[in-house]
Amino acid sequence: MSSSLLEQEIRSQPEVLARLLERERPHVEEIVASLPPFTYVLIAARGSSDHAALYAKYVWAALAGHTIALATPSLYTLYGRPPRLDGALVVGISQSGQSPDIVAVLEEGRRQGRPTLAITNDASSPLAHAADHVVALHAGPERSVAATKTYTAQLTALALFAAAWSPEPASQLTALEALPSAVDQVLAQSAEIARLAERYRYMDRCVVIGRGFNYATAFELTLKLKELTYVMANAYSSADFRHGPIATVDADLPAILIMPRDATYSDMRELAEELGRRGAELLVISEEGEALAQARTPLPLVSGLPDWLSPVTAIVPGQMLALHLALTRGYNPDVPRGLQKVTLTR
Repeated sequence: MSSSLLEQEIRSQPEVLARLLERERPHVEEIVASLPPFTYVLIAARGSSDHAALYAKYVWAALAGHTIALATPSLYTLYGRPPRLDGALVVGISQSGQSPDIVAVLEEGRRQGRPTLAITNDASSPLAHAADHVVALHAGPERSVAATKTYTAQLTALALFAAAWSPEPASQLTALEALPSAVDQVLAQSAEIARLAERYRYMDRCVVIGRGFNYATAFELTLKLKELTYVMANAYSSADFRHGPIATVDADLPAILIMPRDATYSDMRELAEELGRRGAELLVISEEGEALAQARTPLPLVSGLPDWLSPVTAIVPGQMLALHLALTRGYNPDVPRGLQKVTLTR
């Protein structure tokens, strides 16, 4: 039986990331060197690209010290009241580069005389034409509706900028070279994740929890579950989950915890223990044996990556879980109901 387009694209990610790193590392360094002064970064994005922007909010601040704001595109389009962008570097992130509201933010940035940057898989798109600088993802056509290879490519492009902006760019840029191999090692678990997915055939709700760099991963994983399996999945940080939503936990609620060994690990481990006491069923994405031992369903990562790169690999078990759960439930992962590849919002 031939694999789905979605599975082919998930499996292509090591090649996509290797190609992106080879072609865009020098380009990103050139862009960083040529940008005029700016005091903060404003990012416009939707869907999976917005989750990539959430990653940028952490990694560009942590490595480079930049203040990051996420745009409100409806102010530019529906309300016609764009804010002043004094001091901003205006960034648009979009797989297709087609969405009018994201394009409008960059066009307004250019109108106000601010530098603009587009990160897109289509270097000839309207978004690219609206930007002073364009970083292409080199992911090839994404034929499946659910974004996978373009999402990890976006994370990698954002990580390239974080590294190039950092006080030690050479060592940080070198760290990215491990990403294709690390993703490849996680993909080797596909058959085991397919087996594990059988258990969740009738799951109708779950929570997905991450923090720090992997706060974005929680949102992206919930999106994959919603659009491919139609499960009502909700994303939280471990901190926000304690501020009320933890009251929704009852016996056997599936809770997917993204908890690599980083500054958030102790907090996530404490939450895992609390959820266990409340009877939740834990699915854990981690490279730590201690964390995986707490899980009913362990989803291992590879060790050795710096914490700021962990989101690139941490989403991959989630992509495979969503894929195999869709197949287990009898859904076509290439044709999610009511969705199309390019979504145009204003």
